Amino acid sequence: MSTQIILASKSAARRAVLTGAGVPFEVSVAGVDEDAVKNAMLAEGASPRDVADALAELKAIKVSRSKPGFVIGSDQTLEFEGKLYDKAETVDGAAERLRTMRGKPHKLHSAVVVAKDGAPIWREIVSATLTMRDFSDEFLASYLELEGEEALGSVGCYRLEGPGAQLFSKIEGDYFAILGLPLMGLLDLFRRHGVLAA
Repeated sequence: MSTQIILASKSAARRAVLTGAGVPFEVSVAGVDEDAVKNAMLAEGASPRDVADALAELKAIKVSRSKPGFVIGSDQTLEFEGKLYDKAETVDGAAERLRTMRGKPHKLHSAVVVAKDGAPIWREIVSATLTMRDFSDEFLASYLELEGEEALGSVGCYRLEGPGAQLFSKIEGDYFAILGLPLMGLLDLFRRHGVLAA
């Protein structure tokens, strides 16, 4: 029997969340032009939260049109001082991003949409507020030396499940949402549909 749960994402963090929770799934990357969608939506005045929701839905629907089962689409945006930020492209860019956010709060908006037979059947958007401590330039340099290219894998230039935890003074919100995949509602959905044991 083929897996009934499909993750429409190449994100290692999202795969790790599902694997860690004991959820059987397969991966099918959606291949959505995220930048084009994001830019069009921002030009129309959409919020970072709405962008995350729209991208999650697009990924889920695209894969669901060709794959049977429950398809999980997910996306995460970072909002800092009212503006949406994309992933840094270089370690120097990450250093600049972290210096800019140092000592201040930012929001992560994590959206998850489940589609079946080409249509969305469930969605959830969870936001978290993370406040960076006023770390020293020496700490920042040692952090980026330790993380290197790993810092470029997330929009905030940190892995909360790794050394990135040391960047913060306060974290308010769901841990799994911060990792990029709100999990509790998703597990409940799969239990209700009999895909996971109740």
